[in-house]
Amino acid sequence: MINRLNALAPLVLSLLRIVSGLIFLAHGTQKLLGFPVTDRTTDAFSLGWFSGLIEIVAGTLIAIGFQTRAAAFLASGTMAFAYWLAHAPRSPYPVNNGGDAAILYCFVFLYFVFAGGGSLSLDAIIRGKARA
Repeated sequence: MINRLNALAPLVLSLLRIVSGLIFLAHGTQKLLGFPVTDRTTDAFSLGWFSGLIEIVAGTLIAIGFQTRAAAFLASGTMAFAYWLAHAPRSPYPVNNGGDAAILYCFVFLYFVFAGGGSLSLDAIIRGKARA
C-alpha cells in the first residue's frame, strides 16, 4: 500500500499545483478583470492591483508548471506580505482576521519551491521527465 501511494506522489503533487495555481489565478482575475464578478474594485497601480498582477502571472505559471519554483517563490512571498500587511493587523487569530487562506497559500507555494512542479508539468516535459 505504501509503495503504491509513493508511486502516485508525483501525480498528486501535480494535482495540488494545478488546483492551487488555478485558484490563485482566479484571485488575480477578480482583482484586475472583475471576473468572477465582485463588488470590489481595484485601482490601477495600487497595492491590490500589483498583487492581482502577481496572482495572474504566478498563478498561470504554477498551474501549467512552467518555472514553477521561481513563480512559487514569488507567490509565497506575496502571500506572506499580504498576511502581515492586510490580515494580521485585524486580529492575532488567522480565522478571525481572514488570513487563513493567505497562510495556507504561503506554505503550499513554499513547498513547491522545494518540490518543483511534479511529473505533469511543463518543467518536467522540458527536462524530459514527463510520464509516458
